[in-house]
Amino acid sequence: MAKKVLEADVEETTTESAADAAKDTLMGGLIASSPTPPGVGDLVEGPVSAIEKKAIYIDLAPFGTGIIYGKEYIAVRDIIRKINIGDTVAAKVVDASSKDGYIELSLKEAKQALTWGEAEKAIKDRKIFEVPVTEANKGGLILTWQGIQGFLPASQLKSDHYPRVLDGDKDRILEELKKLVGTKLEVSIISASPKEGKLIFSEKNQGEKEKDKMVSKYAVGDTLDGEVTGIVDFGVFVKVEEGLEGLVHISEIDWGLVEDPRTMFKVGDKVKVKVIEIKDGKVSLSIKALKENPWVEASKKYKKDDVVSAVVIKFNRHGALASIEEGVAGLVHVSEFGSEEKLREKLGLGKKYSFKINLFDPKDQKMALSFVGDKK
Repeated sequence: MAKKVLEADVEETTTESAADAAKDTLMGGLIASSPTPPGVGDLVEGPVSAIEKKAIYIDLAPFGTGIIYGKEYIAVRDIIRKINIGDTVAAKVVDASSKDGYIELSLKEAKQALTWGEAEKAIKDRKIFEVPVTEANKGGLILTWQGIQGFLPASQLKSDHYPRVLDGDKDRILEELKKLVGTKLEVSIISASPKEGKLIFSEKNQGEKEKDKMVSKYAVGDTLDGEVTGIVDFGVFVKVEEGLEGLVHISEIDWGLVEDPRTMFKVGDKVKVKVIEIKDGKVSLSIKALKENPWVEASKKYKKDDVVSAVVIKFNRHGALASIEEGVAGLVHVSEFGSEEKLREKLGLGKKYSFKINLFDPKDQKMALSFVGDKK
């Protein structure tokens, strides 16, 4: 059976809770339990059902058969030679309904997507890799990891590798950096941007004992000044002191919807953060906790069964997310419309409609909406 193997790292709390509310109804339960057909960009997996000279077929039951052919087949011929019928493989959907009725797939894009996924997990886990240095320039080193070229800025080198050059002469710095080409360095990934194809490394690693000592100085509730040191799809890393960083998860950046932290921050930005958790030597931070909670004010104005105006701000696999005020949004479940296609025919992104509040829990920031129909 085909299944999604890579989903968005973060779902809004309101989305998940509203979907649960919809499951309380018979129709909502049936729809919620039905498998979602794969769409373009999704990662799927299934067993190989046939291999031909110029094509390979993958069983994606109950949705049909996937095919890798043409330029996608040529691009991964070396991989395909090692695949046998019955092997389970992961691939990325590039055409969900080709003219021949197959779901067109790409192994190359799947491998790249999975590799970038590994990179972001490595950032979260602070994983250390031994990576070869392939090139040097005046700004730092070029390293190759999992077939992807990344950059190690000179400022992120350990002190014993940092080029100590009088007067900061760039040509002499380059000479010193070139001495590291061909060697392997133990590094961690500090930034990964799949869309831009950028991978940033650091050789600076903090000993666990020293790090625990640093962390022990802080307590939940502390407000700190920090500096953005890394940005990934799931959040922002903030340095609170030299050698100690904390993660601001994407859900803790703002009360409003945040889809890409890179549109809000850049490395080097100064930010104020609040410590919300200290666990296993890791510090979790929040930016939104220092802002006024919009749900508090909303609790004074809205209640269950109210009819409200809301703007559609996002579509996801559960339905549409609609905002009644900045930072206060709820889910309009797809089950109301019968299909995602019909939902999108009725609701336009960025447009305002009337909705009825079916669930309103400001304490846990949960809200579910149903479509009334008159467009505002």
